[in-house]
Amino acid sequence: MERHRASWPLLLLLLLLATGPDSSPHPASGAQESCSLRCGVQGGPCSCHPTCQGLGTCCSDFRDFCLEISPYSGSLMGGKDFVVQHLRWGGRTDGVICRFKESIQTRGHVDGLSRVHCVSPLLYESGRIPFTLSLDNGSSFPRSGTWLSMHPSKASKAERSELVNETRWQYYGTSGIAGNLTVTWNAGTLPSDTVTIELWGYEETGKPYTEGWVAEWSYLYPLATNISNSGRFSFIPKPAPSSFQKWEMGALRIISGGHRAGEKDVQAIWSNKHALAWHLGQDFREDAVAWARAKCLAWEALEEQLPNFLEELPDCPCTLAQARADSGRFFTDYGCDMEQGSVCTYHPGALHCVRSVQASPRYAAGQQCCYTAAGTQLLTADSTSGSTPDRGHDWGAPPYLAPPRVPSYSHWMYDVLSFYYCCLWAPECDRYMRRRPSSDCRTYQPPRLASVFGDPHFITFDNASYSFNGRGEYVLLEAALTNLTVQARAEPGTMANGTQARGTRLTAVAVQEGASDVLEVRLAGGAEGLEVLLNQESLSFTEQSWMDLTGMFLSVSAGKNVSVMLSSGAGLEVSAQGPSLSVAVLLPQKFLSHTRGLLGTLNGDPSDDFTLRDGRVLPAASSSRQLFRFGADWVVRNESSLLTYDSPLLLNAFLFGPKHDPSFEPLFPEEAALGPGSAGAAAALCGDDLFCSFDVAATGNLSVGSATRAAHQLHLHRAHSLTPVVSCGWVAAPPHGHKEGTEYLAGSTVLFSCDSGYSLDGAAASTCQADGTWSSPTPTCQPGRSQTVLLSIVFGGLAVVALGVVIYVLLRRRKT
Repeated sequence: MERHRASWPLLLLLLLLATGPDSSPHPASGAQESCSLRCGVQGGPCSCHPTCQGLGTCCSDFRDFCLEISPYSGSLMGGKDFVVQHLRWGGRTDGVICRFKESIQTRGHVDGLSRVHCVSPLLYESGRIPFTLSLDNGSSFPRSGTWLSMHPSKASKAERSELVNETRWQYYGTSGIAGNLTVTWNAGTLPSDTVTIELWGYEETGKPYTEGWVAEWSYLYPLATNISNSGRFSFIPKPAPSSFQKWEMGALRIISGGHRAGEKDVQAIWSNKHALAWHLGQDFREDAVAWARAKCLAWEALEEQLPNFLEELPDCPCTLAQARADSGRFFTDYGCDMEQGSVCTYHPGALHCVRSVQASPRYAAGQQCCYTAAGTQLLTADSTSGSTPDRGHDWGAPPYLAPPRVPSYSHWMYDVLSFYYCCLWAPECDRYMRRRPSSDCRTYQPPRLASVFGDPHFITFDNASYSFNGRGEYVLLEAALTNLTVQARAEPGTMANGTQARGTRLTAVAVQEGASDVLEVRLAGGAEGLEVLLNQESLSFTEQSWMDLTGMFLSVSAGKNVSVMLSSGAGLEVSAQGPSLSVAVLLPQKFLSHTRGLLGTLNGDPSDDFTLRDGRVLPAASSSRQLFRFGADWVVRNESSLLTYDSPLLLNAFLFGPKHDPSFEPLFPEEAALGPGSAGAAAALCGDDLFCSFDVAATGNLSVGSATRAAHQLHLHRAHSLTPVVSCGWVAAPPHGHKEGTEYLAGSTVLFSCDSGYSLDGAAASTCQADGTWSSPTPTCQPGRSQTVLLSIVFGGLAVVALGVVIYVLLRRRKT
């Protein structure tokens, strides 16, 4: 489906104008009424566009050709069986072919209930994968749908087999680790009495950072063939033949016994990827440390030849609060999540880690930032538990497919296996940490924040605040730097007595950046929370809460919070706060002087935030009525609208009607007054929050005021979390000495001391100052007697002198 900004609203408008705003178009008598090969198309006698269901304009066979599937997602490793919904097939049952991305074909089938099944293929990418369906053995593919390919860590438990005591598998053959290994699986997942268990290996070959660098999963050999599908298998591993030992990372695949071993793209259960210690040769088992040390040294030599990816990574946020609030650029690392108990296997001692959302522009590398319970950075220079950047971003990078952009697996090849070589199987971790040093935060700049909430109240990027409660569709933000646009729809609320309120609320917000997908979030009504639309099609989050989309990543939490992370590093946080949407926009510093719209001009100067489309600026002290003119000036135009019109109500009110309703007379803050019966309750609820007080007056509803106050508090909390922090940078202990203290922010103090036999030359303490410098340079430890030894000599000498005096006195007395 086309993703151009102006295409679908114009097409819809032209189509509907033919019938007028008060009627719905229907197929002309005798016209072609099929969605065969037309999914996503809006024109013609009937519609095959996702909006047709709400408008009642769909072709009669819309569901037969524009496919819904269940489940709709699975691991990029493939092998997931899914069912085409709403389609029953009574024809030949052996002609089902599912074609993904116009090139990858898998064989489907028809079950006893006439339902059509497909199997997802092995892919090297995540995201929404288009597929087409043939029921005539490949002669035609008139039906189409979308499969969601996910990072393997997000696969459901039923999709995966479990390596019992996985650590044992990955240490097998090292000192003291031998005996049986066991794998378990859900036997009901595979429709077969017998299964075959196989080992597959992953490798990336060719010259790095050239077109010849390729990724490949290969079938290696079976562990068991046609055994009972009992859900459990144990074996004693033997060293693999030498021809297979080049594969050091892989996964088990379990398939039905009726398939040939190694047969591709059949229904399967995969294990987690893992280091194949149990499969390695006899040389590993005889001396695992020597084997791993040699691998570590070879990896270090390779790193010397590869480009320095560290130079293009963003600096980490200085504090945990910043890292969690900078949601456009950083997101929780699932391997160390404080909301999941902080089980940080590779970073013990960390409370929480985040990863950079976007891979670096040239080398597709990733940043990782870990934090202690005190909220400060955990650095590899101080601890092997520190955060480590990645040559291959764990989440991959568009366009995926080839190294180092393959989700999960490129990261394992260049960042995790080497950790096993150097840190887990051999005592060479210093080598690894030198090549994967933590980033400090000296150059980190928090994003700038703007918010909209309640009856809409605006706090701009430069912290100007005002209220604009027009009825219509408005431009919150335009930034030509990346062609970023954020638009919103505002509609009146309802008073407690059922009459229309004189205030409005945001009911929908849409965003697009460059050629990205169009993402819209709107109130779903009732207790359903939020509805999320991708290119005007409603998304389901019953299986996944994270999606890799074109030009953005999307995360949904509890159905009431949506995070949008754009490729530029800009982020949107959208939540349902009472009867309205609350929207926070975060922009990196590169957007300075590049924004306009209702969220103001980002330049550090709030006096020009009320800039009209023609460049004229309203005074910062303008009245609410004057600012109403400013808001109305930023109305959305039909030809550039990103919003969806999928109901007669939305069509008539916003597509055919005025984008800004001049007949709607809102309540202005200067006119708001609380009745004597509600003033006390409002004061107790709102305190000095004027936004809260206004919304109680505008709606007559304390719960609306409470929601506004909560949204305002959330903005203030985000703003506080993003307050810039001064860092003086990491400081080393002096050679032959020690330091005490691993915090390097303003006000932190580091203490220094020397080893025995050395004395401290310089200050014993240094404090990080507000200008980003240390109060004293790092001291040195000079060879020679330590202070303790010197004191011992001094006091010892004094004792000898005293003893001599005593002896002299005694001798003098004896003579007399």
